[in-house]
Amino acid sequence: MSQKNKIYFQYLITLFFVVLIKSCGIYSFTGASIPVGTETFQVNYFDNIAGNRPGSTIEPGLDRDFTLALQDILINQTNLNLTNTNGDLVFEGEIIEYGISPMSATAENTAAQNRLTITVNVRYFNKKKEEDNYETRFSFFYDFPAEQQIYDIKDTAHGEIFERITQDIFNASLAKW
Repeated sequence: MSQKNKIYFQYLITLFFVVLIKSCGIYSFTGASIPVGTETFQVNYFDNIAGNRPGSTIEPGLDRDFTLALQDILINQTNLNLTNTNGDLVFEGEIIEYGISPMSATAENTAAQNRLTITVNVRYFNKKKEEDNYETRFSFFYDFPAEQQIYDIKDTAHGEIFERITQDIFNASLAKW
């Protein structure tokens, strides 16, 4: 192949990829589908109202920790800027369940394993594409041996549950999974 043909071939390949990328709109390698013109997001404080529900308890600091976890995933997986007011994308809601329940029993009819479950009600508003707005519940759990106390596993459990719930919120709002 002559030098002229190589240059022509490279030009065509480059042109092909430029057209392909432009036709796909805004693309993020995290899988986010961010509407054109969207620059900011806002995560309002998630109140912990779990104590109002039978079987649930209030865990101090859970509301703050969850709000920060949701902000972190959006900062890390998008190029959007966090704002306190007038965000193009707004996330708000409440922690509505925080409870521990026995999952399996021993021969002596005592719990062998417990499950911590956290449920969050989320309202998502997209000012650039209002048909994407939703309100839904996200829930996840962490199983642990009955001989352990919640305070022994709390940090690990909250980390795993928050990671899963915040990823599910991200997928529902920006990845469209």
